[in-house]
Amino acid sequence: MSELGIFLVATPGLEQPLADEARQAGFSDPQVIAGGVETRGGWPEVWRANLALRCATRVLVRIGEFRAMHLAQLDKRARKFPWADFLQKDIPVRVEATTRKSRIYHAGAAAQRIERAIREELGAPISKDALVVVKLRIEDDLATISLDSSGESLHKRGHKEAVAKAPMRETMAAAFLRECGYVGTESVFDPMCGSGTFVIEAAEIAAGLMPGRSRNFAFEQFASYDPAAFRTMESASKFKTPSQRFYGADRDAGAVRMSVANADRAGVGDWCSFAQGQIADAAPPDGPAGLVIINPPYGARIGNKGPLFGLHAAMGEVLRSRFRGWRVGIVTSEPALARATGLPFKEPGPFVAHGGLKVRLYQTGPL
Repeated sequence: MSELGIFLVATPGLEQPLADEARQAGFSDPQVIAGGVETRGGWPEVWRANLALRCATRVLVRIGEFRAMHLAQLDKRARKFPWADFLQKDIPVRVEATTRKSRIYHAGAAAQRIERAIREELGAPISKDALVVVKLRIEDDLATISLDSSGESLHKRGHKEAVAKAPMRETMAAAFLRECGYVGTESVFDPMCGSGTFVIEAAEIAAGLMPGRSRNFAFEQFASYDPAAFRTMESASKFKTPSQRFYGADRDAGAVRMSVANADRAGVGDWCSFAQGQIADAAPPDGPAGLVIINPPYGARIGNKGPLFGLHAAMGEVLRSRFRGWRVGIVTSEPALARATGLPFKEPGPFVAHGGLKVRLYQTGPL
């Protein structure tokens, strides 16, 4: 099969930066739809999407579809499906099913039919813990079969062992950096860096490091996988030593230690500097102005938000008075906290799902 339907799953609200990234990376006609981005390509494009796209959380591959009005018809067509073209008979498989507006309304029964077809026609074992996931979606009586080519969520780059409370996922951080116009040519400073996600992600972008370079993927278990071709793809990374540095600070000494360790594991420690300090102590590093990007506390789980208004007011004062020429991006769930900074924000970005909350990116031009 030369052309596959490829669905790049996005964090809800961050579909557009993912589409922009995919277009810039040369993927075929990426189109935004609810929940992600659609494109097309062969298996090497599936591998490349997992390896190289920073904003995607998962890559699904559509391998077939057929009409199914009832379970007997689903069973019959599932048994005729060319599973051996995609799956290996000695690799365990897990099936997940959803149904919507269809005469087949019992997702569990539909999943059982697909499992049985794979087990009896291909010979592959079924396991609820399998890395390889077959996804069945039945909508308006049309059954679509997809494979999850990623395995673990793509925000798990393979470097971050230590995380702070309410961490920003790497895929979200990459999308917010992109929304702020960051392309890897300027310094980035996060004065509330937590486990260092924004700083490390920015350094990786500047260095041309592919986000999936240190992890494995589910597609390595597919029948179509070519290890030699994939190794060639991995070696094509255009590494360059950044000319600028990347800075993080946090009032918590433990967070600073986490950030240093995470940056070292990611291979960018030589270009990152982390220090302990309050927001009141923040000062611009030497060199040209760049981007300040912050994921401050929102107070969503704290009854009294009063102290946070003072914190945001102080943060705004520090940025206005000391960071002339720098752009600022702040992620928050509370518009009132953004206003408390007194910063000249543009219209905020779309609502983005984050840890059960809806957050938005507020950003300025150069101060």
